[in-house]
Amino acid sequence: MDAPRYRDRLTASGTIRAVTGLNTTNGLNASMRPEVADHLDDPRLTAFGILHEVHFGALASVERDLEGFGFTLSTFEVLLRLSRSPQQRLRMSELTAQCTITSSGLTRVVDRMEAAGHVVREPCESDRRGFYAVLTPKGLDELVASLPTHLATLDRFWSVLDQDEMESLMASMRKLRAFVMPDSDPAAASGQ
Repeated sequence: MDAPRYRDRLTASGTIRAVTGLNTTNGLNASMRPEVADHLDDPRLTAFGILHEVHFGALASVERDLEGFGFTLSTFEVLLRLSRSPQQRLRMSELTAQCTITSSGLTRVVDRMEAAGHVVREPCESDRRGFYAVLTPKGLDELVASLPTHLATLDRFWSVLDQDEMESLMASMRKLRAFVMPDSDPAAASGQ
């Protein structure tokens, strides 16, 4: 899912409260039964809601940058993952595992990227049914051209954290990612 849908959910203050219909100071409807209010006031819901808000806001701001270069979030993610892979290539199955796109969605994204000259598909020598997605020089050049703008946005985003907060956040995010996607970081997943 790309950021326009996320951006549509954000209110001017950047909260999801308006989306959920919660409308009092602490976010709970005053006419609600106390036992229901207690469940809805659970800090786990708050933490997950904040995670969503940060995710939505970050994607919306990054998407604005990428649109100027003709990229969607999905195409940028594929370009970035390929550029950081050995020989700038990945098996389609590996790319699916690394990206936040379904297998069929990735196939459509790679089809569009191939038509644009950003990637090519090459058959896998060891598996006649398998294919690699390979970054082209054009794809790399266009990715590199977008990076100064993208990195400036990331600098603004991450600048609200000091070094210790950033390191702690990265460690926490790696643990969470290993929990929801164990294959993404086997070392972190086994340390749980």
